[in-house]
Amino acid sequence: MPLITLRDPDHLPALDAAFAHRRPASGLGPEETRPKILLLYGSLRERSFSRHAVEEAARLLQLFGAETRIFDPRELPLPDLVPGDDHPAVRELRELSMWSEGHVWCSPERHGQITGLMKMQIDHLPLEMKGMRPTQGRTLAVMQVSGGSQSFNAVNTLRVLGRWMRMFTIPNQSSVAMAYKEFDEAGRMKPSSYYERIVDVMEELVRLTVLLRPHAAQLVDRYSERKAAGVPVDPSTDLSAIAIKRS
Repeated sequence: MPLITLRDPDHLPALDAAFAHRRPASGLGPEETRPKILLLYGSLRERSFSRHAVEEAARLLQLFGAETRIFDPRELPLPDLVPGDDHPAVRELRELSMWSEGHVWCSPERHGQITGLMKMQIDHLPLEMKGMRPTQGRTLAVMQVSGGSQSFNAVNTLRVLGRWMRMFTIPNQSSVAMAYKEFDEAGRMKPSSYYERIVDVMEELVRLTVLLRPHAAQLVDRYSERKAAGVPVDPSTDLSAIAIKRS
């Protein structure tokens, strides 16, 4: 299974626990089940700062009550290389997205843009797949790491892609400059304002995922799709029609 095993999931040395909400979404929506979050990163380097960043994000998400999966893209083929996308890594990525309620995408910025590996993973997620939509209606948090000064080119592109994939991209985002200075030799992030921003982003992602959870189906209910599927609206259950009739 192409998943990254999270090391020391409960060890958060850069976090001051006195200021951290363990359940930041409390009271915002149903929490009978843990929010399910898929995390993608965009570099295959042994010391990959985008992978280290999503690992820190996953630890925080688990602290905040979420269930996480980090996809390992090393076995993923190029798009259109395998006929019919019949490849175990492609199937796994799509199944993980179907499982998820939200995503975290983190890419290095390379030549002013996201990496090819990051785009390749998103390209393997179709808008529609056998009547199912692997990304539509899910929440999304975007992050980037840079080798130089702070930039927002990668997160801006990820926002465009999230909109194209019909996802609800949260307002907050993370951009870590000079990432090689922000992680220790073990790949753990040092205390800094960059780390605090990742905490903020993950808090917000959990909150909005839980907040939208009861309304997810209604928010992605589209006229064009109902028409294409030949599913007319039932006037007895159409709340908008009932409200207009009463007014």
